[in-house]
Amino acid sequence: MADLAAALRQHERIGVDTPIFIHHIEGTTHLAGLAGVALDELAGGAFAGVTSVLTLMEIAVKPLQMGRPDVAEEYEVLLVNYPNLVIAAIDRPTARRAAVLRAEYRLRPADALQVAACLERGATAFLSNDRELRRIADLHVWMLADFV
Repeated sequence: MADLAAALRQHERIGVDTPIFIHHIEGTTHLAGLAGVALDELAGGAFAGVTSVLTLMEIAVKPLQMGRPDVAEEYEVLLVNYPNLVIAAIDRPTARRAAVLRAEYRLRPADALQVAACLERGATAFLSNDRELRRIADLHVWMLADFV
């Protein structure tokens, strides 16, 4: 886990994909501890984090499916107020960049938008759990599983 912290400190701004937050919040997978390390580093200011509004949507799905809108709202409040984290809007330049990423790397729409939002806000690395994103040459992509 120390290797993850050291890797994260190599970049000033890092994109954080939705599964990182989900692993931490739910705490039910073997990756929860690593997600916690990454988010502790973010909260402590080791790097600036960026994610997109898609993360707000994605983290709310399971609580809403379970009939718990209160939990979905708690998750949103947690993310909106998370230290050193910017939640980027999806604007026209982001959509254009996502189209280029989708065309070049054949990404799913949500992945292209998430990565584009992070790139538009200056991310030089991206922490995810999606191996398909490793194809992106525009930034350094890490998987939590790399640090197990």
